[in-house]
Amino acid sequence: MSSEIGSALKIQVFGQSHGRAVGVVMDGLPAGLKIDEQALYEFMSRRRPGTSSLATSRREEDRPVFLSGLVNGVTAGSPLCAVIENTDVRSGDYANLTDLPRPSHADFTARMRYGGAVDMLGSGHFSGRLTAALCIAGGIAKQVLEREGIYIGAHILRLEREADEPFPLMPGRELFQAVAKKAIPAISDSAGERMAKAVERARAERDSVGGVIECACVGIPAGIGSPMFDGVENRLATALFGIPAVKGVEFGAGFEAAGMRGSRHNDPYVVENGAVRTSKNDAGGIIGGITTGMPVTFRCAMKPTPSIGLPQRTVSLSKMEEAELEVKGRHDPCVAIRAVPVVEAVAAFTVLDLLMEEKGYGNDRNS
Repeated sequence: MSSEIGSALKIQVFGQSHGRAVGVVMDGLPAGLKIDEQALYEFMSRRRPGTSSLATSRREEDRPVFLSGLVNGVTAGSPLCAVIENTDVRSGDYANLTDLPRPSHADFTARMRYGGAVDMLGSGHFSGRLTAALCIAGGIAKQVLEREGIYIGAHILRLEREADEPFPLMPGRELFQAVAKKAIPAISDSAGERMAKAVERARAERDSVGGVIECACVGIPAGIGSPMFDGVENRLATALFGIPAVKGVEFGAGFEAAGMRGSRHNDPYVVENGAVRTSKNDAGGIIGGITTGMPVTFRCAMKPTPSIGLPQRTVSLSKMEEAELEVKGRHDPCVAIRAVPVVEAVAAFTVLDLLMEEKGYGNDRNS
């Protein structure tokens, strides 16, 4: 089971949703980096369950415990290992799922791949619970990047049929911080209110909704990345598809570029404050797999939560006949809401990995 990613900075995620804990190992962090543990916890609290009527009622503190690599809040240069204990589990809600796989869950495919011994309680290692571990790594990476003048933020661009306004050409830290404080992380308050109502409607109907998350990485210098198979898009997309429920990733204008002419899609170069910039950013800050110096922008399509209260058609694997299933347990009516900081986290440790690999971030450097 491949749960590791990265080159100069390797991230390995471990644990199961209803196991003793989930956690992460970060290998490659330089020694001497001061980590603000309270700021990390506040970042992780944006993803934490049980904090809103729009999310699952499962309650977890999600405060990471560092087992190695961090001494008195400073990185030691050795692999950093952190765990989050699972304290509010109800495994009985999943007792019948070994025989009745949930539609659009990994119940069936995991069994085909790993056999009957695979742990799928609460979706096991396939669960969105593992994104808590991603947020540990990403929250640390965000702190390191901000000392380099690189800021990453995201918002819900669309939730079902309700749309927010897109990020401006050059979003800033203040906008990212303002959006992050909202129950529905949207730029427009009115859009956020409409999105909340859409989620409540779906919950009342025992259903779920999907969404699109837009992310911007500001301050990445030009010249980072490589052509062909190791470009910035490649590295980000690979990591982003590790987030459960992500079904699509697009950069810049994305699929809309297919309907444009070159005269409209091309980003004109300009000189601004002594630096080369573009007057718009349909390229998403990446050309030829290499950063342009403009914000790296992308969007992730998140599918609706597959665990819904409505009856669904499935099969009994023991009887090999069709059956009906009603999913029990506690689930988000819209995973996109709590996935916003997860997208930021994955973008952050991927960007930090790229910078460490190509520009260096030496072990003799202190913060």
